[in-house]
Amino acid sequence: MGAAYFYHLTQRPLEETLPVLLDKARSAGWRIAVRGTDPARMQWLDDRLWLGPDDGFLAHGLAGGPHDSLQPILLTAAVETSNNPACMMSVDGAEISAAEVNALERVCILFDGTDPDAVSRARVQWKSLTQAGCAAQYWSEASGRWEKKAES
Repeated sequence: MGAAYFYHLTQRPLEETLPVLLDKARSAGWRIAVRGTDPARMQWLDDRLWLGPDDGFLAHGLAGGPHDSLQPILLTAAVETSNNPACMMSVDGAEISAAEVNALERVCILFDGTDPDAVSRARVQWKSLTQAGCAAQYWSEASGRWEKKAES
C-alpha cells in the first residue's frame, strides 16, 4: 500500500522542484508517470526537462510516442499510463484516486502555494484521500527547506 505526499511549493517553482523529486524516485528504482491536466503544459515540462544539466539528465518521454511503455518517466495529461509506473506525480491539480494511491509505491501531489485555487484543490484532494483511508504526508518548503508538517 502506497502513500500520497503533498508538496506545497512556495520557494521554488514546479520546473525546479519536479526534477529533484523525479531524480529521487528514479534513485529508488521506480518508473514514474507525471500527470497534468493540459497537454500543452506537459509539452512545456518536457521542454524544461530537456534543458536540464547534462550531468543530471532525466530520461523521459511525452505520452503519445511509439515507445511510451519503455519510458522511465512519462509525461501525460491522460489518466491511463502505459509505462507501468510505481510512482505517480500529479501537477496542476491532476486528479488522483484512492485506488491509485493504494496500488502505487508513492503518489506525489505538487501544488503552487501562491495560487489560492491550487491550494484549495490540494486541500480537497487531501481530505478525499485521507477519508478513503490513504496514508498521506504534507510537506512544506516555507522555511526554505522541505519539512513534514502533517501526516495522516
